[in-house]
Amino acid sequence: MNARKLRPATKDLNREMVADEFRPMGPAECARWERARRKPGRPRRGAGAKVISVSVERVLLVRSDALARNLGITRASLVERGLKAVLAAEGRL
Repeated sequence: MNARKLRPATKDLNREMVADEFRPMGPAECARWERARRKPGRPRRGAGAKVISVSVERVLLVRSDALARNLGITRASLVERGLKAVLAAEGRL
């Protein structure tokens, strides 16, 4: 691009205070801004998740991690499946 073509293409970049042309965001723009600035996080499942701390014997944890890996699921998914199985067996699911 030569100087003759560059001048009209960049004339808007030479203005001083373009902030004077700003206006408050509308509802759709606010919603879009909130989605953009929100941290990605984990996808919501069901009514949401609650982080808990559980003590598990080391050998049991190693064996369950190996099973989860073989099944191609996460440790949390394996625990969730186990809890659902126990609740179903007890008729409380």
